[in-house]
Amino acid sequence: MRVVFAPDSFKECLTAREVAAAMARGWLAVDPQAECICVPMADGGEGTLDALLASRGGQRLQAWVEGPLGEPVQADWGLLADGTAIIEVAAASGLALVEPARRDVLRASSYGTGQLIGEALRKGARHLLLTLGGSACNDGGAGLLQALGVSLRDAGGAELERGGAALARLRHVELSGLNQGLKRCTFEAAVDVDNPLCGPRGASAVFGPQKGASAAQVAQLDAALGHFAALLEDAAGQSVATVPGSGAAGGIGFALRCVLAAELRPGVSLVAEQVGLAEYLQGADLLVTGEGRLDGQTLHGKTPLGVARLAQAAGVPVVALGGSLGPGYEGLYEQGVSAAFSLCEGPQSLAEALACAGQQIESRMGAIARLWRSAQGR
Repeated sequence: MRVVFAPDSFKECLTAREVAAAMARGWLAVDPQAECICVPMADGGEGTLDALLASRGGQRLQAWVEGPLGEPVQADWGLLADGTAIIEVAAASGLALVEPARRDVLRASSYGTGQLIGEALRKGARHLLLTLGGSACNDGGAGLLQALGVSLRDAGGAELERGGAALARLRHVELSGLNQGLKRCTFEAAVDVDNPLCGPRGASAVFGPQKGASAAQVAQLDAALGHFAALLEDAAGQSVATVPGSGAAGGIGFALRCVLAAELRPGVSLVAEQVGLAEYLQGADLLVTGEGRLDGQTLHGKTPLGVARLAQAAGVPVVALGGSLGPGYEGLYEQGVSAAFSLCEGPQSLAEALACAGQQIESRMGAIARLWRSAQGR
């Protein structure tokens, strides 16, 4: 019996690596002869660095950079043996770095993410893989570009201050100061959304409210990003604002594509390729995946959907575990998932669920292993 465990993290609770290990322990308690393969996964959001380092090894490094509102933060990043740098936008420019009462989407900047890219260049990285989930900013990647040497000036010739709102005053874009080390690098960006930069499905309209933007601020930021896009596209000779994923991370996807020619790819597919999930599925009898909550949102590019599709293509049945099952999770049954289970065995508070998630994963996995063995006549 060969079982592949490829879950995402359970947010605020367990990393993907910890979830996979708990799943394997639960299965082995019932079927100690099974071959259990743990392949921690992610969809390009927070936890992708952990998942890739767990699967591929490499160095976990740290650098002090400018946080979303200008305060210093110590951000982790990864460097693999093949020269690939893994940079999480959330580590330097993430929403979780700013207390709710202090969040200011008009001023929040991606500058620190650009500083991390610069640090990776100094360490000799030749390929940069950026994960775009969990950002606090809505600046179209302007801060990131400024950190890498791009000059963004107002009508008086002064460099713009940080944040998306300031982009409304942009008059001059100068790319000549761009860090020369970028020329030796290739870029990929893991995105878990397909939104364009502007408009009713753009970064400001869809994700701005999640970052604290009012209706008036959404309109203000959308107009500012549209103005920025026109000037940057003219300077770079590109037209990419409508490309799916350009609105990811408050528009960082747009800047990466427009200036650095980054390939924007669905996060799950990129991570699966990096960790070699397709190879692990060869000869597997079952794949088990999961995330903190399985619901209709899971069907929009989240980890369980992506790995289920890979498993379906390989002819491997799939079981999904979630901390809870929400409206719309049944749609997974049309995407290669054979069965989905919740961890909760009865009424409990969120705090209780988080505290005992590891034990519940083991228990539920053991029950599934018994069911599987019974169905197989073992």
